[in-house]
Amino acid sequence: MANLATPAAPAAAPRALVATFNRQRSRRVSLAFARQWTLAVLAALGRDAEVAIHLVGTREMTRLNQHYLQHEGSTDIITFDHGSGPGRLVGELFISIPDAVAQASAFNTSWERELARYIIHGLLHLAGEDDMEPAARRRMKRREGDLLRRVAAQLPPESLASSPQGSRRNPVRPRRARSAPPEAHA
Repeated sequence: MANLATPAAPAAAPRALVATFNRQRSRRVSLAFARQWTLAVLAALGRDAEVAIHLVGTREMTRLNQHYLQHEGSTDIITFDHGSGPGRLVGELFISIPDAVAQASAFNTSWERELARYIIHGLLHLAGEDDMEPAARRRMKRREGDLLRRVAAQLPPESLASSPQGSRRNPVRPRRARSAPPEAHA
């Protein structure tokens, strides 16, 4: 007897809205590639999303860290969850490019790869993962590494630099800002 079962329809690709903003001058970043990288990570996670990524400098990150977390100094990434649920991630990632540059030097990697890791880290936080306890931190770091390897096989993180002038060997010289950077609001 013939099998009359209908084959299952392929799963729909996740829908995502990703906005990227650059409010720092220490490195040139390809916002289009940052968006593409984020979409690839979201596809690997199988999650719909509405995410904004803000690339900021040390001064703005220090203000955010003090205001929202009551921590002194800058930090690499702050994630604001605006109502993520099981199927959809909704939030903002604030990433300090100068911190990525410093950490890259400390860990002997590129600042672009560090930025790629921070994007993954923030998305994992929006997905509900936590890194406050040592065991949870180890699990999250393993997941970050797995996702970084998987996505980097298709999209090399070094493409996050928008020009050779933005590489770690030849940093962009910051220009004086014409006005104060915009304030962050959550």
